[in-house]
Amino acid sequence: MYVKKNFGLKSILRFSGVHMIWITLWASFVALLYKFTLLGDWLVIPWLPLSVIGTAVAFYVGFKNNSAYDRLWEARKIWGAIINGSRSWGASTKAFVSNQFTSENRTEAELHAYRKKLLYRHIGWLYALRSQLLIPTAWEHVSQGKHMSRMIKKRIKNFGVGLLGDEVSTAELKKFLPIDEYERLINYKNTATQIIDQQSQDLKQLREDDIIDDFRHMELQKLLGDFYTFQGQCERIKKFPLPRQYGSMSLVFVGIFIFLLPLGMVSEFAKLGEFGVWLSIPFTVLVGWVYVMMELVGDYSENPFEGLGNDIPMLSLCRTIEIDLREMLGETELPEPVQPINGILM
Repeated sequence: MYVKKNFGLKSILRFSGVHMIWITLWASFVALLYKFTLLGDWLVIPWLPLSVIGTAVAFYVGFKNNSAYDRLWEARKIWGAIINGSRSWGASTKAFVSNQFTSENRTEAELHAYRKKLLYRHIGWLYALRSQLLIPTAWEHVSQGKHMSRMIKKRIKNFGVGLLGDEVSTAELKKFLPIDEYERLINYKNTATQIIDQQSQDLKQLREDDIIDDFRHMELQKLLGDFYTFQGQCERIKKFPLPRQYGSMSLVFVGIFIFLLPLGMVSEFAKLGEFGVWLSIPFTVLVGWVYVMMELVGDYSENPFEGLGNDIPMLSLCRTIEIDLREMLGETELPEPVQPINGILM
């Protein structure tokens, strides 16, 4: 997630500079043909149909961008709900695991061990879920052709999860799961799902040992059900793309419009005088760049779990929950909150 108020010129050029080059070359090529060849008489199109095409493309791209933003914002709302549910899980576990219903009192150290196991495993679930959501899908940028894949891998390294040397599955899970449990759970196809299932099995054992009663057992199970819901909502966004008829065709339409754009601009600017043809080049580049940027903004917003700088800051949110839950356990040696690097919070 970008946390600076505004993008700098350098960031904008890095994001879209390559597109400005080919738009400039195409606009210059059309201007040269119009000025110095006999093709100038027919190498033009009326402005009216071009403006109609431009308006239609703008509406189409706008619809795509609205849909992409909805996916991004829904992902953030889901993680907000995970934060709230996690805090409820910590507070409830801390309050419910007690000697109130036991026939044989446990020591405070034993009760603390139960609480710590449940809360630490939940922290492990957070990091496991984040790790699974970062696995690339077939429609994400890093899975595309050689040039695109190479460029995105570089961008991930410099402006995404690579900023923090991300090794969540091996580093974080080992800290919060017993080693035998880690080795068993990590081999499942959906580790996060199995972690919650293990939580459920531990709650069952606590109920059998009368450490919690039926009501408290049901309340804690309900929270686990909520976590399954949140996980499923994240997986829905991750595994179901923005329909490709919207995600792909908008790029085609923008390309068609930019291809036709200088053919309409050059004749209009030629009416201004001898140098009007050359003025058409910067204005064509400007208009074309605006349309390309609209397309790129939507394209890089539709997948909020891609590992790039516009992602949901899942690592920061996981760390926030980790700090909250460990403080509930009375721990004082806590990790620092994740800080932005180069204006990007991951």
